[in-house]
Amino acid sequence: MRIHGDSTRRGFTLIELLVVIAIIAVLIALLLPAVQAAREAARRSQCVNNLKQIALGIHNYHSSNNALPLGRTIPSGASFSPQARVLPFLEQKQVFDAINFSIGWNEPQNVTATGVVISSYLCPSDPRIAIPNGWAGVNYRMNEGTSVAMWHGESDTAGVNRAVQPPNWMFFSNALVTFATVSDGTSNTALASEHIKGDFSNAVATESADTFWPQTYPADADEAVLLCRSFDPKNLAFQRVSEVGAPWIYGYHSTTSYWHSGPPNSRSCMFPPSRIMTTANSTHPGGVNVAMVDGSVRFVKESINISIWRAIGTRNGGEVVSSDSY
Repeated sequence: MRIHGDSTRRGFTLIELLVVIAIIAVLIALLLPAVQAAREAARRSQCVNNLKQIALGIHNYHSSNNALPLGRTIPSGASFSPQARVLPFLEQKQVFDAINFSIGWNEPQNVTATGVVISSYLCPSDPRIAIPNGWAGVNYRMNEGTSVAMWHGESDTAGVNRAVQPPNWMFFSNALVTFATVSDGTSNTALASEHIKGDFSNAVATESADTFWPQTYPADADEAVLLCRSFDPKNLAFQRVSEVGAPWIYGYHSTTSYWHSGPPNSRSCMFPPSRIMTTANSTHPGGVNVAMVDGSVRFVKESINISIWRAIGTRNGGEVVSSDSY
């Protein structure tokens, strides 16, 4: 009779298996945030690069035209954006040539251009991709200053904003601005920032994206901030504009403009007639990227002092701001 040696293999006990699973789970829990942080760092870096390209394009536009592109045009419902006008300086002349600026952006002749995706206009950190067919999105907005005026002067045909602070913009309705007027310094004046795209449905309230209507009427930026914080954003009675961040061709407060009246990553509100507080925001943790007039890009924390945020939003306010303070 043949005697076999003890060839029995000892497997894992249940306790050992549970310990191994627990260790793997802990390692995954530790590793996943690091992976996500690395991905976000890469996305934020691409966002910074996009803003730098836009700032450089605007500088080249200024060199060729002796002024920045018009902020918005009248009539407002068919207004063209600065993003549309600067296209030839972003290596997008073919798209620019497809636009007929003598008619409204929403006319049939401009359908082709309206749907062209411009990659340098999209922040990779914004997850929203559900945009209506025929429209292309935009995450980068032009600075319109710290006033609550949507229209002012000649563009304020109803005269409702005569008593509010005049615009102190880099861009504004039917206004041409030159770099020579930036007396506050190009390194401390904001040119452009970012805003996430909307949900395109007034049946859904998205606090970070939508433009709300508090059904009140502020006299200045401080009151606008308070009123915009005063309601429940989930109450659809305060819903106003969900078509946010598209199309890039349309010059409008909820598509291509932002203001420095409210702090970064706070709610955006409109106060008809003709008053507005569209803020800069992003999905980057803790703040937003801002392109300065000199072409540099800075990450500005959402906790920035509101007086400093407003100071860098003006081009000629006379404020003294240290770059170390934001």
